[in-house]
Amino acid sequence: MTEQHTLADRLRARANQLGLAPAHVATMAGVNRSFIYDILRGRSARPSIDRLADVALVLKVDRDWLIHGIGEVEGKSPFVENPDDAFVAIPHATARPSMGGGAVVTEDGETSGRAYHFRRAWIRNTLKTSPSQLRMMHVKGDSMVPTLLSGDAVLVDMNLRAPNPPGIFVLDDGIGLVAKRLEHIPNSDPPAVRVISDNKHYPEYERTADEIHIVGRIRWFAREM
Repeated sequence: MTEQHTLADRLRARANQLGLAPAHVATMAGVNRSFIYDILRGRSARPSIDRLADVALVLKVDRDWLIHGIGEVEGKSPFVENPDDAFVAIPHATARPSMGGGAVVTEDGETSGRAYHFRRAWIRNTLKTSPSQLRMMHVKGDSMVPTLLSGDAVLVDMNLRAPNPPGIFVLDDGIGLVAKRLEHIPNSDPPAVRVISDNKHYPEYERTADEIHIVGRIRWFAREM
């Protein structure tokens, strides 16, 4: 992220973070109070590098961080990362996968639920996908108990539609939208998958690749207690 803060911004923020008044910073650094206040008021275009080094020691930061925003800061940075840069909103799909009877669960006139926010870095580095390929859904039914419970929120990666390796997917199995565990059936001709419920009260069944539409793989879920 491009550094947008000035020397005055960094000095003020770091002093506030450490609970130090400008006058205390000056005293501890052995510089005149006017040196600190002139910087904070934007009246010092070229402050002494040596004096800034003394101030940096008091603030427990590198001199270059104080001047340019580049370098080490002991502990946490005094600046909060921009939430718009750190997090991204994943929209909520109105259609909900059913884990029981297999019917598509929709409500006419239903507006999308609230978006869920995830760290961009997690999506990029861990999921290795794009936020545009992700959707939030809520599951309904008991066929995936104990793995998923009715009402759980699931994060669906629509970029992953191949059941290899096996995993839990949202799919339309020809009857309705469901959340099920899928396994590719080796050497099947035509290619086919095994549709599995974690709740063993629900029997497994098979579908050919042409008979189902895989919406995406479930990558994450959340549950209210």
